[in-house]
Amino acid sequence: MKITEVEALSNEDLENLGLEWHTDIDDTPYISNEIIEVTEDEAQRYYDAANELYDMYVEAGQYVIDNDLFFELGIPFNLVEAIKMSWEEEVHWHLYGRFDFAGGLDGKPIKLLEFNADTPTMLYESAIIQWALLKKNGFDESMQFNSLYESLSDNFKRIITLGDDISNFDFVYEGWKILFSSIQGSIEEERSVKLLEVIAREAGFNTSFCYAHEAQLDEHNGLSFNGDNYEFWFKLIPWESIAVDEPDLAMLITTMIRNKNTIFLNPAYTLMFQSKRMMKILWDLFPNHPLLLENSYEMLDKKQVKKHAFGREGESVSILSSSGEILTKSNGNYENYPELYQEFAELNSHNGSFYQANVFYAYEACALGFRKGGEILNNMSKFVSHRII
Repeated sequence: MKITEVEALSNEDLENLGLEWHTDIDDTPYISNEIIEVTEDEAQRYYDAANELYDMYVEAGQYVIDNDLFFELGIPFNLVEAIKMSWEEEVHWHLYGRFDFAGGLDGKPIKLLEFNADTPTMLYESAIIQWALLKKNGFDESMQFNSLYESLSDNFKRIITLGDDISNFDFVYEGWKILFSSIQGSIEEERSVKLLEVIAREAGFNTSFCYAHEAQLDEHNGLSFNGDNYEFWFKLIPWESIAVDEPDLAMLITTMIRNKNTIFLNPAYTLMFQSKRMMKILWDLFPNHPLLLENSYEMLDKKQVKKHAFGREGESVSILSSSGEILTKSNGNYENYPELYQEFAELNSHNGSFYQANVFYAYEACALGFRKGGEILNNMSKFVSHRII
């Protein structure tokens, strides 16, 4: 790997850009002062990989529905109807997601680790911060694989136009409103949601923001806040959390989808894509595909990673030897979900640290970023920018 150390963005710089979560709990900077140098060919391969994998996920999603494999994915029963309804109608548009990859640099093959399809993190960092780091250090800020902001804007318009051509958005848009919501108390989530709101407003939508508990949901009258009704609700709340922690809300949302009075973003079907056990379905449908690692619901006979259907920030992940011995383990709260065993793939590495490539997808692959940490990345991992050389 080729890495350049540059002048870091100061905390004041980051706060002026809206990123206030710049320091981890051990007082180390969250935003690395490193820039990974990526060739045009390497960036193109990341782009191609994410696009091909998304098409494979769509085919796998249809396979899950046709064969009623929701239990295998660990999906709670109380969201199955919402998933099916959102899948069947095109108006439930998938706004964005993020693929996590091993490899892709120094000639190493790209391998899919997982797809964060519902509420991926790193949005603000990927869209804004890595661009600002190049600018501060005098690099050409256009030399990045990074059109996340513009791609999200276009994809918001596709919520209305439903296809490639967004040129007629102003003609067909009739003032439908999007309410954006995050959980109160997380500045990172609130800022990320408000960034999405800014992008949607610039795209032409009428928008508003409230905390999730302030939104009013009614099975007959739809979604409202402060007396105004909204046709779309973007809620930065994972679907699996709604299913498990808020079963009454899951039932209410299902009824609202059935009554066609509210569209929820990201759609409920992203829960299929979000399940890490979906990668076993991909392996079954596309055996030995070069972008895939072997995945199984049973232990493999090779070095492997044990993870669970749903889990975030590297929690409840173990690296196992071919005989099942635990080599490295992270604790967490996700072990109640069913397991996935994934063939081990070493991340890109430099000076003893590991770098995972992350590619955002919004109708097409649109941005690259990296996280730096140990073999199991967690919430202490650092965000690392890149530039194309």
